[in-house]
This record gives sequence, structure tokens and C-alpha cells, in this order.
Amino acid sequence: MTTTARIRAILDAEAKAIRSITVDDTYARALDAMATCSGKIITVGMGKAGYVARRFAATLASTATPAFFVHPSEAAHGDLGHVEDGDCILAFSTSGKTTEVVEFIDMARHLNPSGVVIGITSHPDSSLRDRADIVLDMGVIEEPCPLGLTPTASIAAMSAIADALTLTLMERKGVTREQYGVRHHGGYLGRKARTDNV
Repeated sequence: MTTTARIRAILDAEAKAIRSITVDDTYARALDAMATCSGKIITVGMGKAGYVARRFAATLASTATPAFFVHPSEAAHGDLGHVEDGDCILAFSTSGKTTEVVEFIDMARHLNPSGVVIGITSHPDSSLRDRADIVLDMGVIEEPCPLGLTPTASIAAMSAIADALTLTLMERKGVTREQYGVRHHGGYLGRKARTDNV
């Protein structure tokens, strides 16, 4: 296979992973939980999924939904103290078996008994599924990695789900250009939010 054909195949595999996501009423339940959260929105994930969770929190914050990321390993050393009752936790794990993430959910329940846990996962035998109140299913994903290990298609799908949640919540809240500009005042996007001409 030529280099260009291989790159095309990888891009197609990642696009297929996104197109294959089943969107059902579970997403409406997740959006309702986020929109009506009486506490904070906290995102959590480990490894590559952790980077998605961190970006998700940052994008939520810039679109008028305050959120922050808690690293599950640091949670075991005191950062779990950020969690309070009424928080909405979004946990990202393709396998749903990541020890640090599962432990975070278990321990967070002690501090957050009435809060909602939303799990974003793929594997059907996921421990995260058993612990989440709402599960957003990524579906079964075939990674284009020659070893079948590097999580690129799954991370593309996970990122797309995070983006869909962010933008749908932003629309639901009626976030204006001005409100966006107040939160994201720097750089090109900050200028664009504050003026019609850039």
C-alpha cells in the first residue's frame, strides 16, 4: 500500500468510527444532567482519554459551562477533595476498565452520593458501565493501528462525542457571541468574537 493510500485508510477508519456511533435518547439524558447539574462539571480520564477529558473541560469552560479536569491518579493523593455532592462527573475510558478511573468513580461516590456519573466507553464488558448512571456508548471500534493497539479511531470517536455534547449544550443555553468573547478574549477567536471584521 502506498503512503497516501495508507493515510487515506487511516482517515477513513477514524471517520467510520465517528459515523458508527449510535445516537439515541441517552444523549438527551446526558445533556439534561449536565444542564441541570446543581454542582460542578468534572471530567476524568487516564492516558489518551485523559487528554480528551481535559480538552472537553476546557472547551466547556470557554462556551459558558464551567468545568474542570481531575487527573484520576492525583485524585488518589488529595485531588478527590474537589468533588462535592451534586457534581456531574463525565468519565472517559474506551475500555471502561482503567483502574484509576474506576477507582475514582468508586471513591467519588462517597463525596457525591446524589451526583450523576456519565460514562463514555466502548467495551461491552466495561466496569465503567456498571458504575455510571448514564452510558454514552462509542460502539465497537476497530483501530487502524498495524498492531491493533494505538487508540486513534477510538479517541477520534471520543473527541467527537465530547464536541457534540459541548456544542449542543452551548446551543441549549443560548450562549451569545458576547458571552463567548468574555470567556475567550485572547487571540484570533477572541478578536473574532468581539468584532465582525478580523
